[in-house]
Amino acid sequence: MAGREGSSRVALRPLTRHDQDEFVELVRASADLHHPWMSLPATPEAFQSYLGRFDHATAQSLLICVRGTGAIAGLVNINSIIRGRLQSASLGYAAFTPAAGRGYMSEGLRLVLHYAFEQLRLHRLEAQIQPGNHASLKLVERLGFRKEGFSPELLFIDGGWARPRTVGRHRGHDRHHVMGSASDPARPLTVPPAGSAC
Repeated sequence: MAGREGSSRVALRPLTRHDQDEFVELVRASADLHHPWMSLPATPEAFQSYLGRFDHATAQSLLICVRGTGAIAGLVNINSIIRGRLQSASLGYAAFTPAAGRGYMSEGLRLVLHYAFEQLRLHRLEAQIQPGNHASLKLVERLGFRKEGFSPELLFIDGGWARPRTVGRHRGHDRHHVMGSASDPARPLTVPPAGSAC
């Protein structure tokens, strides 16, 4: 999933078993950034279990990598992919400390939106975000997600059931948010095979 769109500074690729050591190191270095919003695998054993969740049909884990260096800047999980009449999925995402605050997540999520809507042909994406996670809420709002309400006791986070805000976005809604601008040509965005470099 190279994500070679426009002048993006990042590319996408699937998370693989070969990413274990770098991923676990980044998770450990980013513990303060992620807590209490997200819990990611911080041991090799936990990483292997985590990786097993992503079967590509109902869930995909994509790394956001910096072009040129291949450094992992963040990840986006497309979870709970439902086909049929719904054609929807839920997003989870996280930046990693060394690259946080540089705009890589905005660029990477824009590529993921394009991939999810144009290649996977999904109609709707949503995310559940804790109300206190202001940076995450601002990020998805910049990308055209709309606040839809709260979901009581939906997610088990940081030792308790949380009441996250649900935000959603539909295919074709404010297309310029995905493509960068209305004048950008729509280029195919593909995910490279597992093991490909960014």
